[in-house]
Amino acid sequence: MDDYTWADDIGAVSLAELSNLYRVAPLGDKPPEALAMVFGNSMFACFAYRGEVLAGAGRVLADGLDCAYLADVAVHPDHQGRGLGTEIIRRLVALSRGHKKIILYANPGAEPFYERLGFLRMNTAMAIWRDQARAIETGLLRPGP
Repeated sequence: MDDYTWADDIGAVSLAELSNLYRVAPLGDKPPEALAMVFGNSMFACFAYRGEVLAGAGRVLADGLDCAYLADVAVHPDHQGRGLGTEIIRRLVALSRGHKKIILYANPGAEPFYERLGFLRMNTAMAIWRDQARAIETGLLRPGP
């Protein structure tokens, strides 16, 4: 990780570059103005640079005491497989220490990665998504009985 420099201020990040990172990671289309809002409303953020290039990012929604939710962790494909995602998660977890619980949701198939970092599966997690059918189709949600 010596090849990377770290930042935690969204004001120092190019939102267009951040939007591109999420597109190529691939974590979907996240327009710059949407990223400004979600990162601006997050308690913690982490940005990894290799030289002048944004290589990875992540954020934490948190209330300061009870619950911290890790979100939007992305690593540029050119930097995947080097431990950068692991380091981003570790940094975000460290920033979230002191919260009663630290939560994230994983894309189907990514659970073993997060388990290696100390996360356990929840038995009672429930969600309402704007596009429930798509979330069920992609395996993020399971329909009830």
